[in-house]
Amino acid sequence: MSAVLGPERPQVVSHVQQALSYTVFDCKWVPRSARLMCLGSAARGTGVIQVYELHGARLEVLREIEKPKPIKCGTFGATSLQQRYLATGDFDGNLNIWNLEAPEIPVYSVKGHKEIINSIDGVGGLGIGEGAPEIVTGSRDGTVKVWDPRQNDTPVANMEPVQGESKRDCWTVAFGNAYNQEERVVCAGYDNGDIKLFDLKTMSLRWETNIKNGVCSVEFDRKDINMNKLVATSLEGKFHVFDMRTQHPTKGFASVSEKAQKSTIWQVRHLPQNRDIFMTSGGSGSLHLWKYEYPAQRSKKDSEGSEMGMAGSLSLLQNVTLSTQPISSLDWSPDKKGLCVCGAFDQTVRVLIVTKLNKI
Repeated sequence: MSAVLGPERPQVVSHVQQALSYTVFDCKWVPRSARLMCLGSAARGTGVIQVYELHGARLEVLREIEKPKPIKCGTFGATSLQQRYLATGDFDGNLNIWNLEAPEIPVYSVKGHKEIINSIDGVGGLGIGEGAPEIVTGSRDGTVKVWDPRQNDTPVANMEPVQGESKRDCWTVAFGNAYNQEERVVCAGYDNGDIKLFDLKTMSLRWETNIKNGVCSVEFDRKDINMNKLVATSLEGKFHVFDMRTQHPTKGFASVSEKAQKSTIWQVRHLPQNRDIFMTSGGSGSLHLWKYEYPAQRSKKDSEGSEMGMAGSLSLLQNVTLSTQPISSLDWSPDKKGLCVCGAFDQTVRVLIVTKLNKI
């Protein structure tokens, strides 16, 4: 790992801090707006959806919506830019889709899982990625399910433990490879360190590995291109970057790993405007900004003549500690480069500005 020094180094500036009266589990920018959402759990055990608007150096509450069950995660990934519907997963295993202009009753609702939905992702919406608008959910019940909101209560794909295999708590899910109408994959990470890549075109398990520690977050650098890179973060402060362009028949994908800190890395999020820059958030209340450098050649032939990938290297661009509590959620603005929101267990949401990203 190398560190980037000098005057061109990006700075992570805390622009606005807002104290919350509840535990925040996820925060998201509303596409094409200066608004952001906070999702979480109130002290009395109900769910909270809060909508804020950024006005200069302050956040104004536009709306607060209470729901019966605590809300763990949300995505706009399967909605159109016109509708901007929010899909959420809650502690009771419900997948709901909300029209934030009329949020009293969900526009789509299904009891998706027997236990909490830990993670959710969407694809095919917002003009990103080809194919159907789909939502993937990963749950403590050990299953990963893909939903098409245009169809009623049944998932279009259901990845569950095979007969005799013990169920593992699925902590994180992400879509990728949605570069045409047919191709699409889901990556899932589990509490025992398993990472599984499901191919939705062939409905089969395409690849699996184990990083020896609970997988907290997985994300492709882009959902709507041929698989390029995947980052997986773990419980003990390490993360792995897999080069997904070349899959070796026995060795799988080449990877580079980095120990970012001693505590859990809760989240990874790639910069929407530059897929080689990403941020990780940690259990120590810190954020680390990274850049991936590709090797001179991305693949070579092994002694058997099979193509195998070559891993690149990582540079730490900046790190900053913002909280004494874990930063559990993180989201870049899709519209304004360097604008970021994060939620921490100190019941605070922070809007950040990351400078000089166009100089890297």
